[in-house]
Amino acid sequence: MQALCTSFKALGDPVRLRLFSLLGQYDELCVCHLIDALQLPQSTISRHLGVLRHADLVSTHREGKWMYYQLHGDISQAFLEIIQQQNEPQTKQDAKELQTILDRI
Repeated sequence: MQALCTSFKALGDPVRLRLFSLLGQYDELCVCHLIDALQLPQSTISRHLGVLRHADLVSTHREGKWMYYQLHGDISQAFLEIIQQQNEPQTKQDAKELQTILDRI
């Protein structure tokens, strides 16, 4: 029960929901791309990703100086389905912005 409460708390912030939604669309993403897509400071993005990681919703690995994030666990997939069903304009805009960034690479 505690793990589920922690997951709900972690997803109870709009920025974390946006990050979670973007991570669900790709196998993994560099924190640098998430910073550019959401146009928020690195410290803000990293803090929110840390909350998601602490809730065991995302996992990480490091390549050089960059951290890469991906969804982790079955519960993450269940939450992602719920989020995607909501059809939120903000998550669509975030996805479009991220795709533009990734297309430049």
